[in-house]
Parts: sequence; C-alpha cells; structure tokens
Amino acid sequence: MKNIKVNDGNDLIRNGAYFVLSAIVSVPIFLAIDAFINAMHLNEDEAISAAATGCFLGGVFLGRYCAEILMAEIKKVSNLHVTALFILIVVNIIWIFYHADFPFENHPALNLLMYWVPFIAVSVLTGILIKFIRFMSQNELKEAQTSAANSQSELHLLQSQLSPHFLFNTLNNLYGLSITQHEKIPPLLLRLSDLLRYSVYESNQSFVPLKEELAYIDNYIEFEKIRIGDRLLLKTDIEKIDSTNIKIAPMLLIVFIENAFKHSKNTAEENIFIDISLKTWSNYILFSIKNSHNKAAVEEGITINKNSGFGLANVKKRLELLYPNEAELNIEEDEITYNVNLRLKIK
Repeated sequence: MKNIKVNDGNDLIRNGAYFVLSAIVSVPIFLAIDAFINAMHLNEDEAISAAATGCFLGGVFLGRYCAEILMAEIKKVSNLHVTALFILIVVNIIWIFYHADFPFENHPALNLLMYWVPFIAVSVLTGILIKFIRFMSQNELKEAQTSAANSQSELHLLQSQLSPHFLFNTLNNLYGLSITQHEKIPPLLLRLSDLLRYSVYESNQSFVPLKEELAYIDNYIEFEKIRIGDRLLLKTDIEKIDSTNIKIAPMLLIVFIENAFKHSKNTAEENIFIDISLKTWSNYILFSIKNSHNKAAVEEGITINKNSGFGLANVKKRLELLYPNEAELNIEEDEITYNVNLRLKIK
C-alpha cells in the first residue's frame, strides 16, 4: 500500500511538471505560429494561433503515447530512428513554408489540408522524438550505472585478494627464518600484526591518504630489514607528506616494493641492492624503485613460484579501474637490475 501511494505521488509530481513545462513552452510556440500566420495575412490570426498552439501541444503528447507503443515493438531505440524522425520533421516544416509561398490556386480546402496535415505530423513526430531521446538517455545512464557497479565489484574483488597474497608471501618467508634464524621471529611477528591491520581494515577503501600509505610502506621496509639483515643495501628518497588531502589507491605501491625485495634474493651477489624514490610534482605522484635482479634465474624459474605474477597483474588491473588515462607505468629489466617507474595523478 505504501509503495502504491509513493508511486501515485511520483506520478502527480511528474504530471505537474509536464503541465508547467507545457505552459512555458507554449509561449514561444504561440509566438512562432502567430508570426507565421501574420505573414500569410489570415483573418482572426490570434484565434488561429491559439488553436494551432493547442493542437501542437496535443500532438506532442499524442506522439509520446505513440512512442511507448513503438518502443514495445522495436525494443531498442537507435540513432537511426532518431535521425529518421528528425529528417521527417525537417521535411514537413520545409513543406509548410514552401506551400505558404506556392499554394494551390482555386483549391482552398486542399490548401487547408496541406497546412494542417504536415503541422500535426510535426507535432506528433516531435513528441515521438522527445520520448525516444529520453528513452535513449535513460538506457545510457542505466548502462553506465551497471558498468560502474561491475567495475566497483571487480575492484573490491581485486582489493580483497591483496591481503591473502601478502600474507602468503610473508608466511613463506617466516617459515624459512623459523628454521635458520628463529631469534628474528618475535620482532617480525610484531611488525606483521601492524601490516595486516592496515591491509585488512584500510585497503577496503578506494583511496587513502598517501601519508598513511607511506607509513605502511615504512613499516614493511622495517620488517624486511629485520628479515634480511646486513645483506640489504637500501637507499630511500621518500618525500615527507603531512597533508591528508593527497590520496592514493591503497596497497598499490607495496606490490612493487614487495617484488623488489623478493626478486633481489635471486641475485648471486653478496648484497641485495634496492633504491626507492617517491615525490609529488605538480598534480602527480612520481614513484620509482630499482633493485638488483638475476634475470636468468627468473627465466629458468629457479626461485620464483607460480604465484609471483599475481601481484603485478592485480596492480595493472586496479590502475585501469581507478586511474583511467591518469597513470603511466614503465617496467624495465636487464640481466642484473629491475626498474619500475610509475606516475599517478593525485586524487
């Protein structure tokens, strides 16, 4: 019952809006028709103009009703239908003006018919055209809303995959350390709890302050420092961000940093080299990371597991969804180094 009352109220508002709009539109229509009739030097021109205005508005509403019947038949309105209607309206208007200059001699009834038939046709076709355009606009809006909803669902799915992926990689590392360097486990577990708290509770948002993301990255770097120890040669040039208005997609940069630490272990060198840089410039976030790398070992699959490409694929898809035409990612690698450069528009 409540739904019926709500629908009745909406219909009443809609009908009222149509009435007000018709009253507003009738003024320029009346003036246009009156000017045309005056040019033809007809008697009682104001009465004819008023009648023609009423007929035109009535024809528009009749056309809207006819459009609903047509849409039930054709199912989908295309640009071809709209173009055809527009051409028919223009042709009829041209005929009205042409016939005003060249009427049929000694055929007053036929002349009258040649004025009113195209005039009524113009009004009805205009009503159909308005309804078709409105129907197409509503369909485009629904399609856009559906696409946005699908993209949002896909984004949530991608973000929900980040925490298990990170935890999987970290637990693998902890397992190895528990056998060889078990004394490092307690401080690592404390760091891990902070990292998981952020990844679980903060990463479900589309964008977070860059300040918070950098704090998370710093926590992760400290985690890796404990795990790797003296073998790590780390260089960081990260701009200090105090404002919370600069935002970024959560856990976007950490994937590249995590990969840098993971891939650096493949090098045959005694030390692991990682260089991280992040700066803001103009309206962009500029991020780069370079790490030591053994390309031959990666290609042979010696130390990289089958899930190693998941994080990067996830990031690329998130960039498409969250930064359309607003991100530029370049990845370069040679035999001994792996370099990532990312430019993001600030949110």
